[in-house]
Amino acid sequence: MAKKKKEIKITLVKSPIGYNERQKGTVKALGLRKMNQTVTHVDSDVIRGMIAKVSHMLKVEE
Repeated sequence: MAKKKKEIKITLVKSPIGYNERQKGTVKALGLRKMNQTVTHVDSDVIRGMIAKVSHMLKVEE
């Protein structure tokens, strides 16, 4: 029986303009391109680490 993996919704609420290239790259790697865009990812340590680096620009819902 397959266990359903938890998913998290990530929304870009602040523009990455004015931040360094590394943070812009992290936002882009999460799949966020526009303000107020929401993406869904499977909850994993890798995604959580990316969220932690740019948490000041994101809103996360479990």
